[in-house]
Amino acid sequence: MTEILLKNADLILTMDDTRRELSGADILIREGQIAQIGKGLQAQGEVHDASGCLVTPGLVNTHHHLYQTLTRAVPGGQDALLFGWLQTLYPIWARFGPDEMFTSAQIGLAELALSGCTLSSDHLYLYPNGARLEDTISAASELGMRFHPTRGAMSIGESDGGLPPDSLVEQEAAILDDMIRVVDAFHDPLEGSMCRVGLAPCSPFSVSRELMRDAALLARDKGVMLHTHLAENDEDIAYSQAQFGCRPGQYAEDLGWTGPDVWHAHCVKLDGAEIDLFSRTKTGVAHCPCSNCRLGSGIAPVRAMRDAGVKVGLGADGSASNDNGNLMLEARQAMLLQRVASGADAMSAREALEIATRGGADVLGRTDCGRLMPGKRADIAVWDTRCIESAGSWDPAALLLAGPMTVKHLFVEGRQIVRDGHITTIDLPRVIERQNALARALQA
Repeated sequence: MTEILLKNADLILTMDDTRRELSGADILIREGQIAQIGKGLQAQGEVHDASGCLVTPGLVNTHHHLYQTLTRAVPGGQDALLFGWLQTLYPIWARFGPDEMFTSAQIGLAELALSGCTLSSDHLYLYPNGARLEDTISAASELGMRFHPTRGAMSIGESDGGLPPDSLVEQEAAILDDMIRVVDAFHDPLEGSMCRVGLAPCSPFSVSRELMRDAALLARDKGVMLHTHLAENDEDIAYSQAQFGCRPGQYAEDLGWTGPDVWHAHCVKLDGAEIDLFSRTKTGVAHCPCSNCRLGSGIAPVRAMRDAGVKVGLGADGSASNDNGNLMLEARQAMLLQRVASGADAMSAREALEIATRGGADVLGRTDCGRLMPGKRADIAVWDTRCIESAGSWDPAALLLAGPMTVKHLFVEGRQIVRDGHITTIDLPRVIERQNALARALQA
């Protein structure tokens, strides 16, 4: 029986059902689960001294495009709105293949892990030159991250009035066949699963209504979740009204895209009726504040969503629209934007951290994650508050105000994948070298 003990933490933010905060306490890990939380615990196994540290649940990333870590800060896309940004990047992404997908996913997931993330979704919606969803699944498995990849798709190219070039779209029958293949091959629905697969047609402006409807029917038949982009900016709203004669919320509802098994990315422009719809149907939202700022999309009404009871998690979004994959910085930005929009008391540091942990886990249907409680998965972040960022802080639990923004230790399913601020499971310097070589080849 494998046991690990985190001993004598200065403070544990449990994010349990009562949001307990425990001082000078221990966490006992056994066989990938949290066995006990309390003081004076003993273990038959390795012991980690957590003195001077804050312990939280691992952070949860509810929206990402991991392949985009190869295209950070691309000239021509640095100052563009969403549609123009996509049109700049599509021709570059069309040159990707399996190696680019695998390596960029490793870099993106490692970056997330160093910011305390233990569970990440991914939205992969283009498959050029033989790339497949399992390229990213293999990357997550090697790193040891808990993963929720989604089989995305684009089916309407430029010649049919869509945004993506024709070379990046697929036939809808082939898309549905591959959705069935990857769910059957890789989806594990059990508690403690390291890989669950979702279905994720890219957006209302890149797939047909028929594919949206068929994907929803398939997802319900297979018992998997649904994900897409929705109401991201004013262009998105205008497209929906012009093409479908309705707002995005109505479009989603008409096609079966609301419910506890659905989460939508961005939702910057949801109105009051759409927020009520999402609350009533228990539909989730992936809030991506840094990407929304970078692309000038606006400030999502997260305060209104939370007050209405909508499930909200955080998303780093792709590193071509964020250029960064630090989920702690994402949580801090979420807090600051709500304060800009609604006042200094609109969101506390603790609430933003809750959205980044328990909130994201609930959006992904993972109530076995995102909180530190006996019986839950041992996905744990340990933050050294003796660092310079925290020096002088009166409240270590206000992590998003004073830092640190990178993790000291990180455990996923009880396995340590970050030790003393370094990835333990892959040769990260070698992967960085490979990533930069691939980026230079794409530039050339």
